Amino acid sequence: MYRLRCLPGYLSGRSNQTIRPSLAWFYNIMSTKNENWKLPSLESAKKSRNPISYQNYDLPEEFLGLGLGKKYYIRTYGCQANERDSESLAGILQQLGFQVTKKAEDSDLIVLNTCAVRKNAEDKVIGEIGALKKLKRENPNLLIAVCGCMAQEEEMVDLVLKKHRQVDLIFGTHNIDRLPWLLAACFNKQERIVEVFSDHSKVIEDLPVKRFKNHKAWINVAFGCDKFCTYCIVPYTRGRQRSRKAEEVLNEVKTCLDKGYKEVTLLGQNVNAYGKDFGYEGGFARLLSEVAKTGIARVRFVTSHPWDFSNELIETMKEYDNIMPYLHLPLQSGDDEILKKMGRRYTRAEYLSLFDRLKEAMPELAFSTDIIVGFPGESEEQFLNTLAVVDHCKFDNIFSFVYSPREKTPASYLVDDLDMAVKKERLKRLNDRFKPLALANAKKYLGQTLEVLVDGSSKNNPDVYSGYSPGNKVVNFSGDTSIQAGDLVKVKIERVKTFTLEGTVIE
Repeated sequence: MYRLRCLPGYLSGRSNQTIRPSLAWFYNIMSTKNENWKLPSLESAKKSRNPISYQNYDLPEEFLGLGLGKKYYIRTYGCQANERDSESLAGILQQLGFQVTKKAEDSDLIVLNTCAVRKNAEDKVIGEIGALKKLKRENPNLLIAVCGCMAQEEEMVDLVLKKHRQVDLIFGTHNIDRLPWLLAACFNKQERIVEVFSDHSKVIEDLPVKRFKNHKAWINVAFGCDKFCTYCIVPYTRGRQRSRKAEEVLNEVKTCLDKGYKEVTLLGQNVNAYGKDFGYEGGFARLLSEVAKTGIARVRFVTSHPWDFSNELIETMKEYDNIMPYLHLPLQSGDDEILKKMGRRYTRAEYLSLFDRLKEAMPELAFSTDIIVGFPGESEEQFLNTLAVVDHCKFDNIFSFVYSPREKTPASYLVDDLDMAVKKERLKRLNDRFKPLALANAKKYLGQTLEVLVDGSSKNNPDVYSGYSPGNKVVNFSGDTSIQAGDLVKVKIERVKTFTLEGTVIE
C-alpha cells in the first residue's frame, strides 16, 4: 500500500470545512507528491496470508454533511461483484449527503469502479478517463475517482498517475469503507490522494447500501479466491478468500425479504468454497439451505467452481423449490492438458461427470458456462476437444473469450505463438457451434407457462415488459399496464429466440 505523509493543512483546521478529525484517523492517507510512495503490489497480494478479521463499519458523525449540496455519478465495469461494490459506494455517498445524478457532466464527484479481468476492459476504462479531461477543464472543482480491480495493479496506477492528472483519487477493492476519509482529504487538501492496500485480511460488515433495484439483490457471501487459476488476476486484485459469517449473510437476506425483495443472488468468486476458511460445518450447501428456508421467493448463486461442487450441494438445490433451476458452471476448456496449464484442478471427464449428475438430479436445470479460446499452446485438436464438450452439454449460454494475458499471472509467462486471426476464427466457430444448441433448448419452452420476475419495460420496446424465468431466460411479454417491476407473473411462451423468450401474461 501507499504510506505517505498526512495532510497538515486539513488536520490543523485551516480548511474552510467544518470537519476536523483527529490525526489518528488519517494515519494512512497518502499524497503522491512524497518521494517515498510505492505502487500496490500484486506479488504482495499473492503472498498475503494474514488472519481474517471481522469489523463493523462505523462512520463518525462529523462526516455526515460532507456531501451536502453535491451530486455523484458512478460508472461500473465488470462483474456482479463490482456491481455490488458500487451499491456500497452509493450507500456511503448518500450517507454523506451526496445526491445521485445520471449525467456525469452534472456531477461534483465521478467514480469509475473498474474491472481488470481482460485487457479490453482496462482499455475501455482508460479511454473513459481520458474523455473526462474535458469535464475537469470545464469544472476544476470536479473530483474524479478511480477504484476497483484496476486500482490494485501497479502498472495501471502508475499509468493513471503519470498520464491522467485529472484523476484526484485512487483506491482499491479492500478499502471501500474508507471512502469518507479519502473524500474529506481530497476536499480539504488540493492534492491527489492514493490509497491501495495489498493486504486483504478484513471483512467489513454493515456498510451502507443503495441497491440499484428494488426487487432483486446481490448479497456477498465471500470475497476473493484461493484457486489462483494461472490466467486469472482476481486473487491478486480481490485477495484470498474471506467468507462472511453465516449469520451476517442471513440477516442481509432477511432484511431484503422484509423490504419486499423477491430474489437474492449469493455472490462469491467461488461460492462452493464458502466457509472453508473458518471451518463452517456443512459449507455452502448448508448456507444455501438456510437462505432458502427464509422463504424469499427466488434464490440464485454465482460463481461455482467445479472443483468444490459437493453432492450435498446438488441435494440442496434439488430440495428447495425457491432455489432457481439455473447454474453457471465455468468450463474454460474441454482439453485436459489445457485445463492443467490453466490450473483448473479438474479433468474433462470430471467436469462431464458433475454435469451429468446435476442433469440427472434436476433435468430442468439450465446451464451457462465460460470458455477461453486460444490459451497459450492450444492446438486445433485441443480446441476440438472443447467443442466436443459443448456438443455433450448443450449449454443454454456460453460466455466466450479470446485469451487475454494478465500481467504477472503465471499464464502471462507462457509462450503464446498462436496467431490472433486463428484465435478469432476459433471463437467464431465456438459461437456458431453452440448457438443452434441454445436455440434448441429455448424451443423446449414453446407453449409452456413460466413464472417471470418482472424487471420493467423491455429495453427495445417500452410497451413490452421484460423479466427473467426461473431458468434465467430473458422473457419479453405483453400485459396490462398495472404490471410493475418486482411482480411475479405467469407468461405463456409463444415465440422463442436463441437467448430470449416471448409471450403474453395469462390471467
